[in-house]
Amino acid sequence: MASVDVYNMQGEQVDVIDLPDSIFGVEVNEHAVHMAVVQYLANQRQGTKSAKTRAEVRGGGRKPWRQKGTGRARQGSTRAPQWTGGGVVFAPKPRDFSIRLNKKQKRLALKSVLTSKVQDKKLIVLDALSLGEIKTKEMRKICDNLKLEKALVVIKGSDRNVILSARNIPDIKTAAVNTINVYDILKYDMFVVTKEAVEQMREVYA
Repeated sequence: MASVDVYNMQGEQVDVIDLPDSIFGVEVNEHAVHMAVVQYLANQRQGTKSAKTRAEVRGGGRKPWRQKGTGRARQGSTRAPQWTGGGVVFAPKPRDFSIRLNKKQKRLALKSVLTSKVQDKKLIVLDALSLGEIKTKEMRKICDNLKLEKALVVIKGSDRNVILSARNIPDIKTAAVNTINVYDILKYDMFVVTKEAVEQMREVYA
């Protein structure tokens, strides 16, 4: 069981916490992580791009010149792909790019990246994170105390003051326990989580 220091909002060490091996101490599965990232990026695609094929472009029904005798190459339509204003060869059409992964594989990928954060000493546990009001300056001060430059901050539930205070800080993103994903954990250098969120993760992912 990995032991991690617990810090307060002033950046001072106040305690030590034991992280559950079932979440933060599994064998890292790189293939599962790769598939989770591929799925996340694929599912972000809207799949709405569209262009017209030669059959869909208006006009071009008349043969532009006779088949033989002009000295020019034979042409059947002014809407063929080689013509200006013609259709597109293999034109893109709206499609669904989404990929499905089973729950066991997604959970393994999530636990793998959380374990790698612990191994790389890029996980910080906070004893609490709360703000009396929406104040970006206060959130920035907390980040400076913890020496955070690019971090994913995970909290229990949705603390409106924390979320709105962090929203305008570049490279700082907040997330609830049930909304974290493999891509974001890998994208942000540091993974910051409150003690309450750790307990919730123990219930949800263990």
